Amino acid sequence: MALPTSIRLGAETEARLSFLAAQTGRSKAYYLRELIENGLADLEDYYLAAGVLERVRKGREQVHSAADVRAELGLDD
Repeated sequence: MALPTSIRLGAETEARLSFLAAQTGRSKAYYLRELIENGLADLEDYYLAAGVLERVRKGREQVHSAADVRAELGLDD
C-alpha cells in the first residue's frame, strides 16, 4: 500500500526537479520515489554504520582482526 507523503523543497531544488521532469516526460513524483528508494539504502548504510562505529569507539562492540578471522575460519591452512 502506498503511503502519501508531502515534503517541502527549496526553490532551487523544486526548479531542478521540475526541469528534469519536463525534459524527460516523467513526473516529479517518479523522481522523488527514485531518490527515496535508491537513496534509502545509502542512508541506512551510513547511519547504521555510524552507530556501530560509535559503539566500537566506546568499547561496546566486539571487533576482530583480519588475522584472527582468517585463522578461525582456517583460511591460512
